[in-house]
Amino acid sequence: MDKLLIVVPLVVTSLSSIAHASTDNPWYVGARAGASFLTNMDDAVTSVTEIQNTNFAGGVFAGYQVTPWFALETGYTHLGNAKLDNGQGSYEAQGADLVTKFSFSATDSLDIYAKAGAFYYDWNAIGSGVTNRDNGWSPTAGAGLEYFINKNLSTRLEYQYYNDVGGPDIHFAGLGLAYHWGAPAPIVEPVYVDQVTVTTLEELKLTVPFAFDSSTITAGDAAKLVPFEQRLKDQDAAQIYVIGHTDSRGSEAYNQTLSEKRAQAVADALRQHLNVGETRIIAQGRGESDPVASNQTEEGRAQNRRVDIISPSIDVETVTQVIAE
Repeated sequence: MDKLLIVVPLVVTSLSSIAHASTDNPWYVGARAGASFLTNMDDAVTSVTEIQNTNFAGGVFAGYQVTPWFALETGYTHLGNAKLDNGQGSYEAQGADLVTKFSFSATDSLDIYAKAGAFYYDWNAIGSGVTNRDNGWSPTAGAGLEYFINKNLSTRLEYQYYNDVGGPDIHFAGLGLAYHWGAPAPIVEPVYVDQVTVTTLEELKLTVPFAFDSSTITAGDAAKLVPFEQRLKDQDAAQIYVIGHTDSRGSEAYNQTLSEKRAQAVADALRQHLNVGETRIIAQGRGESDPVASNQTEEGRAQNRRVDIISPSIDVETVTQVIAE
């Protein structure tokens, strides 16, 4: 028996490298019930010849799963009350288990395990026909199957051997039920997704007037260019179209050149505080070809001497990270 208690832990430890946790809950309690069978009864009392060797047995246990394959377990076991056939007494065995439990996971739900440790027993002779009351420590070892119904409940089918419990050896076989708990609350990491929002910036328009035969923008009109400058700063995709015009006085060629100078003057005013390329500020001259009023009156000609500034509408995408539902 001593050799058995040494071999069992060594064998199971060698298998532990491929074992995994059958449950995430480290603490457990349970109960078991079954039958006990006594052998070597003559070592307890030589005068006993007829005794009920097989008896009802059971107990409770509690344990802690130290690693996925190793647990410490304790409990109380009543190994039965073996009565003499002549009715003049009985022998009762009970005590506390202190064992180590080694598990190997055969499947996700089924463990094969072995136990080894010690049993502090109380061997009690009851009645007039029996003697030899005793208590002390006994080596114990066992093996079994444990099936996990879910993360909290498992059932056991097990055998356990108790050596020299007050003299006889006692064998236990039975079924058990265990409740497991104590797993830490799962940490749920939020999953972020990109939420894209599209905002449309409205078209910006401004008309800057010019004096007769002039291509100089006034300081007051230059100050009105701030919204266009801001859009160029804020939006990399934004563009500004600057289109110069004249009235109909003078030659067509002269007016074309004058309209280009007016457009360029506004473009230069926009670039004064910005470092932007020509592809973002586009200057054009249309001469006298695109009047907005009649060139037959002074008032109409004044309206035609102008530069139209246009920033087309633009769709702006904003990406925001939000927690996925």
